[in-house]
Amino acid sequence: MRRPITATYRLQLRGPKAEESGRAFGFAEAANQLEYLSALGVSHVYLSPILTAVPDSNHSYDVTDPTTINPEFGGMAGFQDFAAQAQAAGIGIIIDIVPNHVGIAQPELNTWWWDVLKNGQDSQYEHFFDIDWHEDNGADGKLGLPVLGAHGDEEKLVLDIYEDETVLRYFDHIFPVAPGTEGDDPIAVYQQQSYRLMYWRDGVIGYRRFFSVNGLAGLRQEDPLVFEHTHQVLRELVALDLIDGVRVDHPDGLANPFGYIKRLRDVVGPDRWLIIEKILGVEEPLDPRLPVDGTTGYDALREFDGVFIAREGVDTLSMLAMQHTGSPWDAASLEANEHALKSEVAQSELGTEVRRLARAIRRDNFSTAGPHVSEEQLIASLVELVAFMPVYRADYISLSRTTATVIAEMVQRYPSHRDALDIIAAALLADGEAATRFAQVCGAVMAKGVEDKMFYRASRLVALQEVGGAPGRFGVSAAEFHMLQHERALLWPASMTTLSTHDTKRGEDVRARIIEISEVPSEFAEFITKVTAITPPPDGATGHFLLQNLVGIWPADGEPSDTLRKRFQAYALKAVREAGVHTAWTEPNDSFESDVAHWVDALFDGPATAQLNEFVSLLAPAATTISLGRKMLQLIGPGIPDIYQGNEFFTDSLVDPDNRAFVDYTARSQKLGILQENGALDAELAADADMAKLAVVNAALHTRLEHPESFEGADYQAVYAVGPNETHLVGMARGKSQRDLQVIAVATRKPIQLERAGGWGDTTVTLPAGTWCDKLSGREFSGDVLVSQLLETLPTALLVLVKP
Repeated sequence: MRRPITATYRLQLRGPKAEESGRAFGFAEAANQLEYLSALGVSHVYLSPILTAVPDSNHSYDVTDPTTINPEFGGMAGFQDFAAQAQAAGIGIIIDIVPNHVGIAQPELNTWWWDVLKNGQDSQYEHFFDIDWHEDNGADGKLGLPVLGAHGDEEKLVLDIYEDETVLRYFDHIFPVAPGTEGDDPIAVYQQQSYRLMYWRDGVIGYRRFFSVNGLAGLRQEDPLVFEHTHQVLRELVALDLIDGVRVDHPDGLANPFGYIKRLRDVVGPDRWLIIEKILGVEEPLDPRLPVDGTTGYDALREFDGVFIAREGVDTLSMLAMQHTGSPWDAASLEANEHALKSEVAQSELGTEVRRLARAIRRDNFSTAGPHVSEEQLIASLVELVAFMPVYRADYISLSRTTATVIAEMVQRYPSHRDALDIIAAALLADGEAATRFAQVCGAVMAKGVEDKMFYRASRLVALQEVGGAPGRFGVSAAEFHMLQHERALLWPASMTTLSTHDTKRGEDVRARIIEISEVPSEFAEFITKVTAITPPPDGATGHFLLQNLVGIWPADGEPSDTLRKRFQAYALKAVREAGVHTAWTEPNDSFESDVAHWVDALFDGPATAQLNEFVSLLAPAATTISLGRKMLQLIGPGIPDIYQGNEFFTDSLVDPDNRAFVDYTARSQKLGILQENGALDAELAADADMAKLAVVNAALHTRLEHPESFEGADYQAVYAVGPNETHLVGMARGKSQRDLQVIAVATRKPIQLERAGGWGDTTVTLPAGTWCDKLSGREFSGDVLVSQLLETLPTALLVLVKP
């Protein structure tokens, strides 16, 4: 019988070539941590992609051979050995698959892509990829590759030999030569190929990409043969019964995600866990017709963060943002900026996808109407329509009216677009290529415009700006929080929940520190004013954004290391390029970037450093309180909680690749041993923040293991305190039913305000009948309990019924 999934632990695999040090974290290294993870209480390890990828990849989402397990990790033999050791340790395995795309940055590493480049439309793999061979594709019907550094660079092509094969070389890039086209003249040979090398700024790209990443080419999973080739390893692992579940990366990029997931469910079987990376809008439901167990938990992340935000700080922080950035970054300004940035992205870096969509609309439009609508008008209307779409893609049945509603609003608001919208609607109704491309383009534009641009510009409270977040709503009320948890318990009890992932822009503990800014908005305003006066940033918006992130990672002891400085310098560079205001990846502004680097150095070692130390000293203890309580609620709440590697300790990670650093498992294992030997937290152990977080994780995970009936399909009840500071407590109860509650978790909200109000005072919480034991402190409680006594050891508690 397959082991029930109670909690997962994400491991980031990498080969030795992914690190300058040559250190690897493959199957053998992962196996070395199984004993520790079992003791921690994890039921399943959740592995990053295991298929063969670019050798120096530190994430492996750039798969180059979907038919083999990565030899850099140990190959199939290494995986089977790891699976055997995991089974012996009582741990199951979840794998991460990448159906949407493969890596083509080095064509010679991808057999399928290499063959397409060599043989063009005659390649046996041509139909694997979503390639535009139409004569009007901008490359005269050839496969356009955006690799040239300048117009006319074709003259720099040379003939070369690669693995006994004639190739064309353009600096570090090599391209195959079709049989029968060999010769002595590189240009003559090149002109006979099925591909055309394009100046990268011309925006001619002959294949669907993952968003705007040229090195990742989209696959046509709607083709049964492509599905079989890309899932043969998965079929083998299922047949060998080596895995218990699958996480699906970015299914929204596919032509038909619903159909794909149905086929995938047939492959993995009805009883294996199947979750999808589906980014839901705040008011968007997960389509109940999908044969999945839920999402990867971005929606839950918003809820668990939001309930700890002090919503009363919104006005001050909005005015402060207005002062330093020119925008309050409230709901209205965020909506306006979202539309503007999505429009910009649709016209620029995703312009090739929009133009291809426009051509598909012309082909799919069977009506005689529309010849009077110019290409310019059609594209302009498409850009506006895509920019107004409120979700990643709206072709799920549960969102059936979304596109029609947006079109109706556009017709009223912009009558000049009416004729073009008629053409677009007619093509979408044809349910052909245009309808598919429209859905795919919407998701890409949303991701690039919002996550990769707006979330690096908005700065009212940057902790809110995560995938699936809603920064315009400024937090989640207790009422909304409890209703959403109840919904998850009822509809999606096996959906993943998370606080940190390989994609989060800030780790959970960094966000907790930033969340605490909402409690002290006036002090933050004073801090910002002083720091920017003493050490003026290159511009106000950049300073306002980066200072919040720096507050999030600044060490509580006030002594930042050189390593931290380098990490933050790298983050600052990435942030300003993603924002795309003063500099960008494609057009770096060396002068501005240098100014940012000098400013960051001045913050680490200059007159403003004392201000940083002082402000962080105010936030740090409260942020610890938030981190501990939020972790407890995530682990006890409805769904299957995931712990991202290393986050059983406090971490200060920022966006990738910073959050993919190696984890010190030796330190964690040693502290877990001390904790288990001691049996419970005493005051001395609780004073160690890492020990306290480890204790929360360990206690919660073992509670889930020991009381599965209280979690699997169980009930959810809100827990409230009563008294002068009742709103500072948020809690939940779990059990088979409302009358059979077995587990209670409580946490502290807005701890700075609580302390300034004099503490809990006479605030109490009433426990259901029986005797309850706090799994952290070992103390027992019953009846009406003073919250101050319940939370004497830690600002969170986990109560389990021991005597009914």
